[in-house]
Amino acid sequence: MRSIFNADEVFEMAEQIERNGAKFYRKVAEGIPESSTHQLLIMLAEMEDEHEKTFATIREDMLKQGQVSTVSPVFDPDNQAALYLKAIADGRVFDIRVDTSERLTGKETMEEVLQTAIGLEKDSIVFYLGIKEFVPEKLGADKIEDIIKEEMAHITYLNKELAALD
Repeated sequence: MRSIFNADEVFEMAEQIERNGAKFYRKVAEGIPESSTHQLLIMLAEMEDEHEKTFATIREDMLKQGQVSTVSPVFDPDNQAALYLKAIADGRVFDIRVDTSERLTGKETMEEVLQTAIGLEKDSIVFYLGIKEFVPEKLGADKIEDIIKEEMAHITYLNKELAALD
C-alpha cells in the first residue's frame, strides 16, 4: 500500500472510526436494561454520530478548498506522520475496517465491554492527534481538537462506570 494519502482518504478513515464507535455503543446498549449505563452508551453513540458529521464537513470543506493533494504536515522531516497513517491503513496500529460490534457475543462482562470501549477511544485519540497536524486552522483544526477533548471525556465516563463495578 502506498504511504501517500489525500485529505479525502484521511477523513474517510476518521469517519469510519466514528461509525464503528457509534455502532459498538448501540449494540452494547441493546443488551443492557434501561439504566444510567444504558443511557451513557446511547449518549456516547450519539456523540460519535456528531463526530462523524464533523469529519465529513471538514473533508467536504477541504475538497472545496482544493486541499485534496498529498497530506503532509507543516514540519515532518522524518515522514513519521505519513508512516503512521500507513500503519493504520494497513491495520498494524488498529484496523478501522474491523467492526468491533460484530465481535460481541453478548457473553462479555460489563468490565470487558468497558475495557474494549476505553481501548477504542484511545485508538481514536491517537489517530486524531495525527491527522490534526494535516488540517489548516481555517479548515477545522480546532474542530478536531474539540473532538479529541470529547473522546478524552468519553474515557473519563467509561472509567467512572468501570470503577463503579468494583
